[in-house]
This record gives sequence, structure tokens and C-alpha cells, in this order.
Amino acid sequence: MTNVGVVGLGNMGRGMAASLLRRDFRVVGYDASAASAQRAAEAGVELVDSLAEVAAQCDILVLSLPNPQIVEAVINGADGLSKHMRSGTLILDTSTSDPQVSRRLAAQLKEVGVRFVDAPVSGGPSGAQNGALTFFIGGDEEDVSRATPVLDAMAKNRFHIGASGAGNVAKIVNNLLCASHLVIAAEAFKLAESAGVPVGDLLESINAGSGRSGVTMYNFPSRILNGAFNSGFTMQLMRKDVRLAMSLVKSQGLELPIVQDMADVWQASESVIPDGDDFNRIVQFSAAEAQE
Repeated sequence: MTNVGVVGLGNMGRGMAASLLRRDFRVVGYDASAASAQRAAEAGVELVDSLAEVAAQCDILVLSLPNPQIVEAVINGADGLSKHMRSGTLILDTSTSDPQVSRRLAAQLKEVGVRFVDAPVSGGPSGAQNGALTFFIGGDEEDVSRATPVLDAMAKNRFHIGASGAGNVAKIVNNLLCASHLVIAAEAFKLAESAGVPVGDLLESINAGSGRSGVTMYNFPSRILNGAFNSGFTMQLMRKDVRLAMSLVKSQGLELPIVQDMADVWQASESVIPDGDDFNRIVQFSAAEAQE
């Protein structure tokens, strides 16, 4: 039995831990939130009280954390993983993070014999729970190969994009497209309804035509038109991912005016759509309301 540590036991980390347990991995978990840790324990995860204990018991560590700042703190904080990991440990970071942070951590850890693979995911909490995630992977071929049994326990699809950081570039681009498609689809459907054609009457034909996207094929029928708004992915998380995209744009010295306009919409929505709301709520955003 391979011992796998999972650091971060929120909706995503807890689901990934459950998928690993079904494949007969021993899963040792840690989360700073007692409530998140308890829910994971009820699913069969063996809890420990510190990052040091996770590092002591496991040679493969899966990180599922909210942002690159927390990834950095978990690894390099005062009592972070870097103080306790043995040479040969492999970190599989499934957080959506900054590619530059991933590259820097990979280089730093390599010097002490610890390997780092960035492997952010798409598929939401249901995909994590059901072992049906899509992984965007960046790292050395040898390290990715070593991580394959763990990845396969959690994945429906996995793509090794390239060297360290490439996984996060791919995930940022993926979420940038999703964020953009939601905004433009919402406006396009407002146009249709203003012209007398309800979205429900329009959607099937759009999804058979060239205007379709994942947003029109899945989000609208499954999360939006039925009023569910229950993807498990929040406005706060998508706003963070859009900010990561804009940071990447800046780092590349690019001017992408349409991307900037879309990012401005997500930023402006902060004043009227709470962070904890489902990210699909962006389709209800009104610039006029935000300016009031």
C-alpha cells in the first residue's frame, strides 16, 4: 500500500482523497481547518496534526490549496513541508497557482532531492469525488511517470503539457476561456431574449452549431437555466484565476484588450456578487447595478 499525504481537505482535496481511498491507497491528511479535516476523517482519511507528520509518513504529497501564496507558505513557512520532507519525496500540487511560483519551488526543492509537479485540475468537486478530474501537468517526465498511479486514481483525463509551470499555464488559459465564455454567452443570450427568443428555445440549436462552448453545452443547462448554481466553484476562486491570468499577461508584456475587458467585468462584479456565490452567477451581473 502506498502512503499518500493530502494537504488541503476542502471540497477538492477531500474528493481526491476519497478517490485515492477507493484505489486502496493509505491516505494521510492535514488541513488547518478543523471542520474540513473532520469531514475528511469521516470519509476514511487518517488525520494528523501537522505538516511535519504528513511529511514523515508519506513519500508522495498531494496539495490542494486555494492560491499560490498558501502553496508557498505550506512549503516554505516557519514549520512548512520543506523543513521536514525526506529526499525522494514527490509533491503533486493540484492547486491552480502561478507558473512562476511553481517553477521557483521546483528548482528550490530539486536542490534537496524533493521533486515537484504542478498538476492543477478541472472538473470541480464532483469530478474530484468520482475520480473524473482532468489534470494539466507540468514537470519532468520521470517525476510525472512516478506520479501516474496516484494521478490515475483521481483522473478521467491527464495531459503532460510540458516542463515545470506548464500545467499552471494550461489551467490558467482553460479558466480564462471559461470565464470569458460565461460573460459573452450571458450577453449573447440577453440579446436573444430582448429580440423575443428565450434561451431555452435557443440553446439546443446553438449547441449544434459553431457558437457552442462548454459553457453553453454544460453550464447553462445544468447550472444556470435550472437555477441550481451549485457547481461547488465560487466567485472568489474564479476571480482569483482571472487575476492569475492577468498577472501572466503582464509578465509576458502583452496587451490583450478583450481579455482586459473581461477581467474588468469579473473585478466589477465583486461589489454585487458575494465571494461565496457559485461562479456561474456572473451571468446575472449588471454593470449598471455595480455602479449604483
